[in-house]
Amino acid sequence: MQKLLRRDLMSLEQYAAERSRLRNEVMAHKKLRNVQVGPNMTWCFEDRTTIRYQILEMLRAERIFESEGIQGELDAYNPLIPDGSNWKVTLLIEFPDEAERRTALEKLIGVEDRCWIRISEMERVFAIADEDMERENDDKTSAVLKSDAPLCIGVDHKHYTHSISPLPPKVRDALRGDLA
Repeated sequence: MQKLLRRDLMSLEQYAAERSRLRNEVMAHKKLRNVQVGPNMTWCFEDRTTIRYQILEMLRAERIFESEGIQGELDAYNPLIPDGSNWKVTLLIEFPDEAERRTALEKLIGVEDRCWIRISEMERVFAIADEDMERENDDKTSAVLKSDAPLCIGVDHKHYTHSISPLPPKVRDALRGDLA
């Protein structure tokens, strides 16, 4: 998939005018790309559309309109666009209660390395955490991962074990276009 360039974005003024329409389109697109895995995790399979929207939202929220700032956002988010040989997933770890969330994140260190994908009855292929994005430390885990394998998915962590088998056909079909 082609990385985003500055010309693929909108000015803040244009985005403000089109934001509602674009948001509705992207939310419908994301419905086919987000998969709940157990009660507290959602896998968000990213692509050019989802990342473009995220960048536009960041530019809007931060009121970034200078070339250097825009390029910084492109540089930060472009690695999350699949390159045709993999999927890129943002892992949302969702615990509504703050104290429960803090405790869970401490227990779930390394969970991004225990997420897997399996085709049919083949061996599970575990995710490779995106090493160029420093998000994990000794106190909490990373929430961004990638996998080089294509459709069952799951998490096999000592404090969180859940799977989806198989992925719903609409989700599977939406993800097929990410692989060359």
